[in-house]
Amino acid sequence: MFFDTDCGGVVHNIAYLRMIETCRTRLAAKLGMDLQTMSKTHLYPVVTRTEIDYKRPAKLGDWISIRGRLDEVSRARFWCAFEMIRESDGATLVTARQALALVQMPEGKPQRLPEFIKLQIPASRNTTR
Repeated sequence: MFFDTDCGGVVHNIAYLRMIETCRTRLAAKLGMDLQTMSKTHLYPVVTRTEIDYKRPAKLGDWISIRGRLDEVSRARFWCAFEMIRESDGATLVTARQALALVQMPEGKPQRLPEFIKLQIPASRNTTR
């Protein structure tokens, strides 16, 4: 989108985080944490850390594929990994990882991860775009 670029037509670094959030929301739904379920249970994944490596710039008009997967799970948090690829040449533009914790709202109390999330790692190797 034009508003995602600077005057030179290069995508802003913050735009990648918005794209990652969209991919993460789709991945969460695939893992059984869709928005409606979260709204009913009041249990939400909260980003606690983001690591991002900008490899190459995307430019205005580039078509980008975003792949996301569940990468690692512990008792209280999980990591999602993302990769952004320019479709025209297959170049990796961005790699990123995010750590998330499940938080019960409105109390804001962290929760242990349910077993169903831990069981999703092999299934999530099929990436979400």
